[in-house]
Amino acid sequence: MPKLISTVTYERQLVKIIGKHPNLREHYAKTLRLLEVNLHHPFLRLHQLQVKLASYYSVSINMKYRIMIDFIFKDDHILLISIGSHQDQGI
Repeated sequence: MPKLISTVTYERQLVKIIGKHPNLREHYAKTLRLLEVNLHHPFLRLHQLQVKLASYYSVSINMKYRIMIDFIFKDDHILLISIGSHQDQGI
C-alpha cells in the first residue's frame, strides 16, 4: 500500500480550500482513502496531465476540485503536490 506524502505548499492550499468549502471535507477524506487502497477506483478519475504538466497525474475530489499527484516508485509513495480547481492548477 503506498504512503501519501505532501508538500508545505499543498498543506497551505488544503487549509485554504477546506476553509472556504467545508463541504469538501468528506469527499477529500474519501479521495485519500482510495488513493491508499485502490488507486484505480473509478471515483478518483485518475489521469495523466497534458503538455507542460505531463509528468504529473490528477485525481478528483469532486467534479470541480482535483489533487495533482506524482508517484515515487522507489519508495512506494504518492506525493500530493497541489489541490484546487482546474483553473487554480492550470490544468
